[in-house]
Amino acid sequence: MNFQDVWLLVGLLFISVNAEFLGDGVEMEDFDENSEETSVNAGGHSSEIKYKTPQPIGEVYFAETFDSGKLAGWVLSKAKKDDSDAEISIYDGRWEIEELKKNRVPGDRGLVLKSRAKHHAISAILAKPFIFADKPLIVQYEVNFQDGIDCGGAYIKLLADTGELSLENFYDKTSYTIMFGPDKCGEDYKLHFIFRHKHPKTGVFEEKHAKQPDVDLKKFFTDRKTHLYTLVMNPDDTFEVLIDQIVVNKGSLLEDVIPPINPPKEIDDPNDKKPEEWDERAKIPDPSAVKPEDWDENEPAQIEDSSATKPEGWLDKEPRFIPNPDAKKPDDWNEDMDGEWEAPHISNPACRIGCGEWKPPMIDNPKYKGKWRPPMIDNPNYQGIWSPQKIPNPDYFEDDHPFLLTSFCALGLELWSMTSDIYFDNFIICSEKEIADRWAADGWGLKIMVANANEPGVLKQLMAAAQERPWLWLIYFVTAGLPIILLTSFCWPKKVITKKYEDAEYKKTDICKSQTKGALEQEVKEQEVKEEEVKEEKAARDKPVDSEEEKKPADGEIPEKEEEGELGEKSEEELEIVEGQEEGNKSNKSGSEDEMKEADESTGPGDGPGRSVRKRRVRKD
Repeated sequence: MNFQDVWLLVGLLFISVNAEFLGDGVEMEDFDENSEETSVNAGGHSSEIKYKTPQPIGEVYFAETFDSGKLAGWVLSKAKKDDSDAEISIYDGRWEIEELKKNRVPGDRGLVLKSRAKHHAISAILAKPFIFADKPLIVQYEVNFQDGIDCGGAYIKLLADTGELSLENFYDKTSYTIMFGPDKCGEDYKLHFIFRHKHPKTGVFEEKHAKQPDVDLKKFFTDRKTHLYTLVMNPDDTFEVLIDQIVVNKGSLLEDVIPPINPPKEIDDPNDKKPEEWDERAKIPDPSAVKPEDWDENEPAQIEDSSATKPEGWLDKEPRFIPNPDAKKPDDWNEDMDGEWEAPHISNPACRIGCGEWKPPMIDNPKYKGKWRPPMIDNPNYQGIWSPQKIPNPDYFEDDHPFLLTSFCALGLELWSMTSDIYFDNFIICSEKEIADRWAADGWGLKIMVANANEPGVLKQLMAAAQERPWLWLIYFVTAGLPIILLTSFCWPKKVITKKYEDAEYKKTDICKSQTKGALEQEVKEQEVKEEEVKEEKAARDKPVDSEEEKKPADGEIPEKEEEGELGEKSEEELEIVEGQEEGNKSNKSGSEDEMKEADESTGPGDGPGRSVRKRRVRKD
């Protein structure tokens, strides 16, 4: 991990915290500036949303918002399901018109399925039948699984326009043209798009199922949010399925449905039968194989281990279980009714090693071979897998335009659910996508705005998740503390190491410089010049008191005894450095030694201060 990753983690944490505190100031604008002002305080935020019952802006075949609070035009079914018990065959599930439980928009209502484990059926007539010709079909509505969903559906049926249609008798076998919507049972999440295609020769209707979407549908059933489901069928025999205005499935009515629209040109001949002599065996036993003479089929698969011996301490005559000596007959035991009381049995404590008749353990029989069978060889008479002959399909047809389905004149919901409070709203059937999009913006769009405004911030979501799963606190701690640990480990130790390295380099450089011949000669010359200057300055300043000064050491000078004491107090490290310098200088017989000798002689035998200065300088180097 590099510094960019660390700063990214810190930045995300900082943004999430700031978003929590800054979110209260978010303002939302209305979709429609001309709508009636119905103030919505979204979860305590200062923003306001104006709601007005959506109105279709063009030609529609059906539109329903339920905002009136009445089921005007809707008919409850009084039919009974076939092949069901009388108690559950009745369509007695209850419907209500209510607002959403959560993220409600005042004035916006929907149709709610209220009963659990009951059959529900309700339907309404379209303003005019939809006839499949040259206009697209667009079906759109909203669903919210307010309490989640265990097993049940929220799909709709577009009921076929037949003279026999009766909404009061609407049930599961009522003829429909299209079935569309979400359905779930167990862990199987589906989004149905089924249409019934009429066979042009036989007149029989057959269900055609569109392929399932490739996206994960689970979140649309479990997040308890309002979702928008849209079906678009085009006259060019293509279709699209959208969730929340995002395409999740699309294809061709001719190629992407099961079973295919057009039947096969040829079918198996139902009168053709497999000949009796037809041999489908690819392998057969080798007829020339003979069982070996030493093959004994009577040998058992396992035999007793002859090398095993009975363990010491094995009790042959002791039972493995004995009556519990601590058990007592219950006071209410009636021997006439309950029979003779017997104490329950427990394991015999004496059988620590084993009790009862000892038998040696069983082992695999090395002589076992089993039943002999001849090896398999290729069948010389193999003729392959038999299949009947193909004949022309008498019911073959070719429908190049399956969009031309049976017209429909009503919309119905025929459902069974193990979960209640399934919310439906804002049904619309039209032929123009712009009308459906505007309808969605005026209804579903406002619901989404309110839901987003009430959505807890990232910090609150993390806290709520940790309350249900306490182990998440460890993840949070690691995520928050990791950047600090990484910054400390990358930055702090580097400075300490750098400082130590610089000190080592400095000392190393000094040692190298002191052993250089040219540097040593230069220092000796500079010392000699300084000594001459000091002597001349003292001679000029202290001539009247020469006798007294001879007895006292000059300023800055150290007596020889004191020098010797200092030399004795040197650390071993300094001595090693000086010795190293002396050994390095021995090789230089000329130059610095001659100059140093001349300097000693020039001072004279009584010139102690001069010698002390020279010695002190060498010791310093």
